[in-house]
Formats: sequence, structure tokens, C-alpha cells
Amino acid sequence: MPETYHVVPEAQHNTLVAAAYRHRGFHADEAAEGARFCAEASRHGIRTHNGIKALHLDHLFGSGSKGCVPGAQIEDIPSRFPAVKIWNANKKLGQSTAYRAIDEAIRLADHYGVGTVSVDNAFHYLWGGGYVMDAARRGYIAYTNCTAALAEVVPFGGKYPTLGTNPHSWGFPTTDAVGYPIVIDWATSVVAMGRVQQLKREGKPLPPLAAVDKEGNPTTDPDQAVSLLPFGAHKGYGLSLINEIVGGFIGGSLPTIRNRWAQVPSGEKGTCAFFFQVIHPDALNAGAFAKGRDQKANVKAVIDDLLGHGNEKSMLPGQLEASFARHTASAGGLLFTAAEIAAFNELAAEAAQPLWNPAAFKTVTI
Repeated sequence: MPETYHVVPEAQHNTLVAAAYRHRGFHADEAAEGARFCAEASRHGIRTHNGIKALHLDHLFGSGSKGCVPGAQIEDIPSRFPAVKIWNANKKLGQSTAYRAIDEAIRLADHYGVGTVSVDNAFHYLWGGGYVMDAARRGYIAYTNCTAALAEVVPFGGKYPTLGTNPHSWGFPTTDAVGYPIVIDWATSVVAMGRVQQLKREGKPLPPLAAVDKEGNPTTDPDQAVSLLPFGAHKGYGLSLINEIVGGFIGGSLPTIRNRWAQVPSGEKGTCAFFFQVIHPDALNAGAFAKGRDQKANVKAVIDDLLGHGNEKSMLPGQLEASFARHTASAGGLLFTAAEIAAFNELAAEAAQPLWNPAAFKTVTI
């Protein structure tokens, strides 16, 4: 169904979001990176991880709790592997840490062909797709996963939430082939909790078999949803499990006490962990492409073949985000619903910033 959006100038959005972070004690660079990330999420239509979600998460589990420390500095842990970085984030803002991690992984990939950055004691970085999309635009293949802020997902065949929504994100440099990076990015639950919160704001139901109520019964009412279900039954469960196990190898906390600070006993941890890997395309190049194609032409040929044979209407991952970004560019600002404008005004009031007047913004319907 078409939806009407208010068009908010990006600079006005960034000023408010950065001010909200500064009000909570974050340093100027962290506040700017937080605002930059939120603008990117909004630009691409990622409404579950925009500035409202980012600052709500910070309030619940970050600077408003014990999960994030404004001004924290990243500690580089010695590694015997030259293509590997291991960091203790010391609870630094997740977006700031992730931007630094993807840049460092790219630097390593330029030198070694592949680079990885593992981060312990992290705060959630929100939309993983944004970081791998950034790398893909710059010509790299990138992957990231993280342990979600809370264990909110019931494992396949279980009844108690012991997994996070635990997203996986891949980005591929396919702009020459299809006009945008292919970005495969998803939570391993049917929906993310941010989606539940968004649908609650909009007064809309959840899809079937996405969430359960406090009794463990499936519900489509976002007001009754307390836990989520993995997508694809055992398959989504397995993908979610990967994140927890990778986090365990890095040093991550027990899922059921993560960010539940009143339940973290002495000597235990309550922080998230995440992992980045960047591959330079040249590191994969075997050189024996058919009909004299080079690597880029071969990637395009593969995608064209996939979308041929009557599949021309099939959608590529990242296509919706690219389409929304075009709408954003055409509108000349970031797009928010009336409910989102109201939520941003709550943040403005908290940070003693001017309220947004919905009547001052032009509207577009998409």
C-alpha cells in the first residue's frame, strides 16, 4: 500500500540525532558517526534501525544502562596473524566501532587479500547491511555478524528465548553489473524486534508465526509479542546459532544474560560481540573466465543468467534498498511517517532541541 512520508532535510535530521547523542554524553565524533549511520539507514528505507531505534536502544541498553560508555576507546589486542585484528571495544558506541572495523578490514584486505576484525565487549551496531553496503560500494566483498542486544528468540523446538535476532550481512560490489551493491542482510528471526516496535507505532499486525506471547502462543499483536521465532524453522535457528558460537569464540557473554545487567553475576560479562571480514575481489580471481570475460563481466554474466529464462521479475537482495534510496534522492531529504516525526520530537524534547513541525515539511507518497 502507498504510504505518505514527510521529507526532512538530512542536515536537520543529523543535527537532531547528533544533539541527542551529545546530550547523553557521547563525544562529538561518536555523535556524528551515530547520526551518519541513522541517516544511511533512513536513506535506504531501513525504518527498523533508524535514529528512533538507535537512540531507543541506547536508552534501554547503552548509555542509559551499562552496555555502552560514551567516549570509550578501542583497545587493540595483540594477534599473531597479520591479516587479523582483535579489538576490545570497551563498550564504545556500536556504530562508531563498526565504522572503524570495516575501514580496518578494508585496509587489511588491500594488503593481504582478506582482513578480519573481531570485536569483544561491543555495543550493538544496529543495521549490519549498512557497513557491508559501504564496503561493497568501495569495491570489496564484505561480511559481518553480531550477537544481538538481547536473547529474544526461541530456538527451534524450544520454548524459552535463548538466542538473539542475530543478523548476518553480506555485501557484493555489483554496481557495475546491476547498478547497486547486492546486499543480503537479515535477522535470523522472522522479523526483528525493531520491526515489532515499528508495527506497534503504526498500529499494524505482525505476520503470522513471527512472535509468541508471554504464554508461548503465536500472536500477530505487536502489543502481546514478547519473544520471536526463527525464520525457516531449523535453518534460521542454525544461522542464529552461528552468531552465538562465533561470539563465544571471540569472548561474548552468555546469551540469556546479555545486556540484562541485573542478572549478570560477578565475574560474568553482559556485552555483545561482532565479526567483520572483507575480501578483495582480486583474492578470489582464478582468471579462467569463459569467452575472454574479466571478473566484473563474468559476475554480470552470472547475474544475467540467474535473472534470465523467465526470471526477469525476480528481485535481487539490496534492490528494495536501492529503490528507496532513489526515492529519497528524488524527494531531496530523508523520509519519515507522521508517527516517526512524533517519535523524533520526543528525542528533540529530551535534548532541548527545536521540535519538528510536520507542516513545515513537504510530503511524498510512495
